[in-house]
Amino acid sequence: MKKEIIFELGSPYRDSMRITAFHFGDYDSSDAEKSCAIVGATRGNEAQQIYFCARLVALLNELESAGCINPGRKITVIPTINNYSVNTNRRFWALDSTDINRMFPGYDLGETTQQIAHHVFEHVKNYTYGIQFASYFMPGQFMPHIRIMQTGYEDLESAAYFGLPYVYLRKVRPFDTGTLNYNWQIFGTKAFSFYSGKVGEIDENITEMTTQSILRFLISVGICKGIVKPNEAVRVITQEDMMPVSVKFGGLLLPVKKVGDTVTTGELLGCVVDPYDATVKQKLYAPARGWVFYVDKNPFVYEGSAVYRILGSAHPTHP
Repeated sequence: MKKEIIFELGSPYRDSMRITAFHFGDYDSSDAEKSCAIVGATRGNEAQQIYFCARLVALLNELESAGCINPGRKITVIPTINNYSVNTNRRFWALDSTDINRMFPGYDLGETTQQIAHHVFEHVKNYTYGIQFASYFMPGQFMPHIRIMQTGYEDLESAAYFGLPYVYLRKVRPFDTGTLNYNWQIFGTKAFSFYSGKVGEIDENITEMTTQSILRFLISVGICKGIVKPNEAVRVITQEDMMPVSVKFGGLLLPVKKVGDTVTTGELLGCVVDPYDATVKQKLYAPARGWVFYVDKNPFVYEGSAVYRILGSAHPTHP
């Protein structure tokens, strides 16, 4: 294992911010293939995503010592690129609230967050595979899945190697062009965003599932040695498969169903109650048979917001 500081930003008020990368395999060989780059937290509240990387660093160090990384391969793990926001308990860049994951591929003479994105991207581009532990812009819990942007360069076959039941193929929106995932694909990397389901808390069960999923992927694409079970059927889903359930009134959300629950048409999902007298303002029902894919975790909900997303059941799988 090689530990390297890939970018350092000085500060007049506190210690410098350092972005640290961990390299495994043939990291000193100029002829080695840049096989896989794994990036953790781009935002300050992504504690679970940092922990995923920490556990992967420990696991890959063991695999390297045991000779289980194939010759001529290089793996890089960057646990976080936004230490300042972690230290100040802010989701976005602490000084101006910009989102580093909207600044790629970056600009070395630009604003601070553009410079950070530039230096990080220079180190993680040109890898065969790129994995980002991402979080959604809405607070809530998801069913674990792999998300890929539909750029024309997406690789659905490799996405199945993670062993998760769902791959979310999403159309590119204008603001996506500044994300790491999008730019990885445009520059020739097969990129995957790993959505574990949680963000601001440490869940050991999800961490174990995630590290085993990453290991399964690395073995399946020939970067590491090992044996994995044959691929199970993976369902490719899109935005059209999701049925949002929105609230008509603001208030407190009292969920009945949780992420992963199976529901039938008309089944009660939860209620919105008045925060002052607890009267029920709205009951929320499942629009169709399927699974609860997303639940808003904020107890305060606002008129018109989608607090549940139901994944319909009648759709094919991808081999």
